[in-house]
Amino acid sequence: MTDEEKLDEVVKELTLLLLYLTSWEEGGMAEMAPVHRAWKGYRFEVLNALADEGLLSSSRGAESVYLTDEGVTKARALQRKYLSRE
Repeated sequence: MTDEEKLDEVVKELTLLLLYLTSWEEGGMAEMAPVHRAWKGYRFEVLNALADEGLLSSSRGAESVYLTDEGVTKARALQRKYLSRE
């Protein structure tokens, strides 16, 4: 992996972590469980890459995204990786 690819991966990880940390929980509709929603204030290339990996879901016209269950799980792991005080 090149240095540029490593940097791109760190940017994706930190973007997902920031999305999670700034998200709010919305009640689910009907049978749906509550979801974590966050504003799309990040580079679209990164948001698209996270969506392609199944970590985010977004509609083009919306100003926010929601984290999938997999996205929340990964974000929590990233929170431990980057923010734990061990």
